Formats: sequence, C-alpha cells, structure tokens
Amino acid sequence: MTTPPTLPTAPPVPDHPAELPVIVVVTIADRRAALESEFTSRYARDYDVRTVVEGPAAKAMLVQLVTSGRDVALVGVDHGVSGDALMLMDALRLKTPRSRRIILAAPAAFFTGLAGLRAALAQGRIDSYLMIPQGPRDEEFHSAISDFLSDWAWSSRAPEVTQVSIVDDGHQVEVPGIRDFLDRMGLAYARFTPDSEVGRRLSAAVGPDAALPIVASLGRPPLAGATQRSVASAFYGTPDDLGPDHIADLLVVGAGPAGLAAAVYGASEALSTVVLEADAVGGQAGTSSMIRNYLGFPRGISGMRLALRARVQATRFGARIFTGRNVVGLRPAAAPGQPHIVEHEDGELRARTVLIACGVSYRRLGVPDIESLIGRGVYYGAASSVARDMAGKDVFVVGGGNSAGQAALHLARFARSVTIVVRRDGLAATMSAYLINEIGTHRRITVRTGSRVVDGGGSGYLEWLTLAGIGIDGSGGSGGAEPERVSADGLFLLLGADPGCGWLPPEVVRDARGFVLTGRDVPSEHWSDGLPPAPLETTVPGIFAAGDVRDGSMKRVAAASGEGASAVAQVHTHLAL
Repeated sequence: MTTPPTLPTAPPVPDHPAELPVIVVVTIADRRAALESEFTSRYARDYDVRTVVEGPAAKAMLVQLVTSGRDVALVGVDHGVSGDALMLMDALRLKTPRSRRIILAAPAAFFTGLAGLRAALAQGRIDSYLMIPQGPRDEEFHSAISDFLSDWAWSSRAPEVTQVSIVDDGHQVEVPGIRDFLDRMGLAYARFTPDSEVGRRLSAAVGPDAALPIVASLGRPPLAGATQRSVASAFYGTPDDLGPDHIADLLVVGAGPAGLAAAVYGASEALSTVVLEADAVGGQAGTSSMIRNYLGFPRGISGMRLALRARVQATRFGARIFTGRNVVGLRPAAAPGQPHIVEHEDGELRARTVLIACGVSYRRLGVPDIESLIGRGVYYGAASSVARDMAGKDVFVVGGGNSAGQAALHLARFARSVTIVVRRDGLAATMSAYLINEIGTHRRITVRTGSRVVDGGGSGYLEWLTLAGIGIDGSGGSGGAEPERVSADGLFLLLGADPGCGWLPPEVVRDARGFVLTGRDVPSEHWSDGLPPAPLETTVPGIFAAGDVRDGSMKRVAAASGEGASAVAQVHTHLAL
C-alpha cells in the first residue's frame, strides 16, 4: 500500500477559536475560478474559504492550517488533481480527522472514476463524492455541502449559538446525562463554571446555596440541582398537562424508531396519540453518530437528526411526547370497551390501545469499580455528547454490534486511539459489512478480539482498565494469557441488549429472555376462537408490541420504523371492533 503524503499532526482545537472555521478546496488551474465562485458565494460569510491550485502552494497551505490548529470544517479535493486525490484524503483523515472530506469530480471523471470512488466511500476514506456544478443554482450540490457542514458543526465543535446554559464545577455526575439528553433532543448548550459571569448570574437567581448543576434555557426559570428528568419535564411538560379525564386512542411506550413511526402515523390518521419515553427521543438509535444504511439517506444521517425530524413530524400532527418518563406498570382493561391503564413514576394514563415500543437497554458490565465511574469516563451507550471531551485521549469501546462500530468511528474523529473490545474472534457475525470496512482502514482504530474488560479504576475519573482473554469455553478465564492493564481515558459500553419491559404484567406473555410475544408466536392457549392475535398484537387484545422489544424483530432502525407504522393499521382494526 502506498504511504499517504506526510502532514504534521494538528494540535488540539480550542472550543471557541477566534478565527472562522476553514473550507479548503484543492483543484486544477482550469477549474479554480468556477469552484472559488461556488464556495465563496455561498459560504464566505461564515467560513474562511481557501481555494488553491494543486502543487506546492496547496501542500504549504494545508501544512500551515494543520500546524496552526485551525478548525478545518471541510476539505474538497478535485478528482482531476495530479497524483492521487484519495491519498491526500488519507493523510487528511489522520491529521484533521474532524474535517469532512469530499471528492469533487467533473462529469467525465465522475463516471469513469465511479468504481474507485464508491470503494473509497465504503472504506471510509472519504465522506462523499459530488459532481462539480456545471451551472448556476446547483442546489443538490449545495444541499450536500450544507448537510456535511451542519453535521460537522454539531458533532465536532462547541456551538456558537446556544439555547441552554449549564453551570457546574465538573464534579456533578448528573451533567453527562443532561448533556446527552440535550444533544439527542437537538438543543445546543454551553457549560459555565460557578465563578463565571453566567454562573454568578444564574446562581443569584436560584439562591447562593442552591445545588449544582444549574440549567437555564429559553426564558424558563433556572433549575437548581438539575437532573435529566427535571430538565425534560421543564422543557417538554408532563403527562399531567393532559388533564385527569384524558383517554388516548393510542399510548406509545418508547420514542425510538418504532414508537416515533407509530406516533407519526397514528396522529396523522386522527388518533389521539401520546408517547412516554424514559430517556431522550430516539432510543438507542438516537445515540448513533451516523446511520449510513437507512433508506432514503444516501449520505447517512445521525440518529439525533433522524429522531429530531420524526419528533417534529409527530408533534405537528398533534402527538404529545413526554420525555424522562419511566413507565412502571400496566393494568390491562378490566372489560371490553374499558381503557388500559399505564402507570408512570408520577401517575397514570388511560388509553384504548397501547403500543409497547420501549426497545432494549444495554447490559451492565457488572464490575463494581467501573460502575462507580459512570459519568466520569465510563458511559453506557455511544454518549456522542462527550466525544469532544475525548480529544487526544485513549478510548475503549466494548461491543461488536453496529452501535459500537458507529461509536468507534465517531470517537476516532477526536481520540488519539480507539480500541474495540469484543469477546468473539471478529466482528463479521454481529456488525454490518460497511462498518467493518471503514474500521479496517482507519489507522486510529484497532480491534481486540477474544477479550473482555475485567477491572478498571482511577482517582475520581477513569485512568486504567484490565483486559483479559476469553477462555476456550467462552465463559471467561485468561485464555492462556495474563490479564493486561492498559491506560484508558474513556470507556463506552455497548454490551448487547436486554428488553426493557420488566414492568409488564403476566397477562402480556414474554419469551424466556423477556421479549414480548406477538401474533403467531403467541402460545396457542392464548388464541381466541382458534385464531392467533394480529401480527403485532400481544396476548392482551388492544396491546401491541413493535421494534426491538418484540420477540423475532430484526433489530434494525428501518425494521423498527416499519413495525411501528404497521402497528397503527392494527390499532385501527382493533378500535373498529
């Protein structure tokens, strides 16, 4: 393999650089004027646009930007440059990993080089390839560029315009959960110390002895001693807002892809629809930094953006979505025509039909010293909100599924190194091929197979882990090697899934693992008049299940969305009885 061009490593990028972020376009002389016009006319107000002809000047400019620590948002390289444009992209992937990397191709080169460009995209060597505009108002081209700049700004840089202020001193374990919630709800935030101007002002508003963290937003009174749940209630209301006599046509438990799809289709078809979500909208899918295999998004879409769009869509049709609401019980209807009762931590709601779409939760590691550091270097799930905190650090991701692969690739934009730890002998059995391809070509990511985390610790924050091999029987042991202690600044645990429905009553039958049985999978003794329930209906008429919590589901975002939409048709049928 040819060695990429050598570029110096960029120093850490400050959260609030004085200079504008940079867009770099490297091209050939004949196309310089046209590309400069395309980029400067659209982006020069908010970005430092540099359009340069290939050669020594281009390399010198890139070296200067990297060594000076400038924040490079996007690099576009003309496919027609002499040498290998992809090799230049390989070098930039290492030296400016946060930058979005686009190959720009003229029509002839676009089609002749398509096979190579597709392979490069599949391997993660580039983020996209686009045809150079051939005339004015090429909105498809600029829509793609804007999407990449938006994704870069949200995930790689502290926001310059914020909606939420958080005051903490770095010791409050609630802060990572609040940050993750705000990120997943699409709310930009900034953190302030108690002795900052903002910190002093908000502390005075709630009282000098008020507990940290303090959270304030959008003209609402500041919250002292804030938690993820109290922030969710303050921003998005509580079920009490519906009133004591409210009976929903459809109550959805869970706002992941299945629940959101059901909310959109239910509300759009005139069903009174209510959604209760224990965490943030989006479920586990909402933590994914980039979903590339979701139908209709060829450039990929982050889980946060997908969930945000679905939430806005559902609420525009009239659905009511309440976050930070743990469901703790369900009482099936006492008689036909009477409502089911869903119990949550602060009360109960009534509904003619219920859709169980609460998804699954990550299994716990079960190592006490590591569990004690949750929120202080140890995180369950992708925790995209703390990825920027991992800049220049050594990070470990435990898990072999798609969520773990997406988390590793996102963290590699910031961390010095990312190690994926899996118990199996590889990733092929549990991870999509497109993610394996990207991981295999990424020089910051290594995969440690046949291993598990058995210990870890630090002085108030994660500093080290102990990794051990898996025994021949797969149950543990050293696997013939001594456990190894390694330095670690971050541990992200994505350990497979358990159904999050221990609150269901025995009338809703589940399998041995706890997943909900529906349709023909329901034991025949629970059938009515010799007929099984509807395909997504449980053993209780009018109670349905969709998505990851359902036994036999595909465990994919698109499949969950389809099940949530399909459930609404079966709800209509039930309500018509």
